[in-house]
Amino acid sequence: MKLNDAFPSNYLKSADLQGRTVTVTISKYAMEKLGDEQKLILHFLGKEKGMVCNRTNATLLAFYYGEDLNQWIGKSFLLGTEPVTFQGKVTEALRVKGTPTTNAAPAPALQPAPVMAPAPVADAPFDDEIPF
Repeated sequence: MKLNDAFPSNYLKSADLQGRTVTVTISKYAMEKLGDEQKLILHFLGKEKGMVCNRTNATLLAFYYGEDLNQWIGKSFLLGTEPVTFQGKVTEALRVKGTPTTNAAPAPALQPAPVMAPAPVADAPFDDEIPF
């Protein structure tokens, strides 16, 4: 038995992802009291656990989908983990990694600009009055 099995949580933890990046779709959100604070909790289609959404992740979701949380419902994003320093120790944190479309395919290769022939130079005298 693992420790997480002995003490199950209603909230997603970085260990639940087992090092994977997954696509999740927001089904609803709620403000819930955890300890002395109200926290934003995101719930996902087909998933039992909600995710406590910190400011870092909320700011990224707002970048992709706007400031109105109602507009986030039905939207998908990539959820993964990354190492962070918390209270002087390195630990894994849940992180919004992008949207399925931002990371789905590499950007198309840029085409080189066509080489243009230089414009013909006029036979005008130089203007020494120009200050540069």
